[in-house]
Amino acid sequence: MDPREYALMYAVEDRHWWYRGMAAITCAFLDRWYENREPIRILDAGCGTGAAMTTYLARYGTVWGMDIAAEALRFCRQRGAARLARASVASLPYAEDTFDLATSFDVLYEQAVPSDLESLRELRRVLARGGRLLLRLPAYAWMRRSHDAVVHTRRRYTRPEVENLLRESGFRIEHVSYANAALLPAAMLKKIGERLFPPARAQSDLALRAGIFNGLLARILAGEAARVTRSGLPFGLSIFAAGIKP
Repeated sequence: MDPREYALMYAVEDRHWWYRGMAAITCAFLDRWYENREPIRILDAGCGTGAAMTTYLARYGTVWGMDIAAEALRFCRQRGAARLARASVASLPYAEDTFDLATSFDVLYEQAVPSDLESLRELRRVLARGGRLLLRLPAYAWMRRSHDAVVHTRRRYTRPEVENLLRESGFRIEHVSYANAALLPAAMLKKIGERLFPPARAQSDLALRAGIFNGLLARILAGEAARVTRSGLPFGLSIFAAGIKP
């Protein structure tokens, strides 16, 4: 990822509609599995600037965070995070059977990850038996646009591709669904606009200000939580996947 993206992420992550909506969907999953249970051990693999690990993930237990970028970990420390490690998701500095839950939100698709399959196998290694992985990835290679250049996208996925990766890495698939379906048409229009009028330089989606529509967009995305976590959505800009270590 472009190092400048971490500063932008840190500046907007607590209020941007996309992060708020995705947090609501994630918490719908976690409440289903862990609400009112004993605290668990959680690894946020590719923790970025640390908003997830220091806010909603911390509701469910003790959170460790790791990221390959020193810039990201610096922002994590500014948020007060302490259990941090600088490492690649392909080579985790933790013993086998350490965690009850591993989360990886929009990480495995990046160019800095040498192999998504081997990284999933590494995540499986550090999970305890019966431990769970919650994964989020961007969908559809044909939706590659300016933002992907900024975040150094190597690959976008389809649901069958994610399911195959989970099986090959040794997980038992628990749930897979697309998300952010309602806003897919708007993203397609933006992509068409970029094709017709190419920007002078690649621009992050986080730099686009939603203004008075920020709250509305957050509610639209959060409103998908029940469908994503239960019956699932047949299309969308992101994919959520949950797998169990047998």
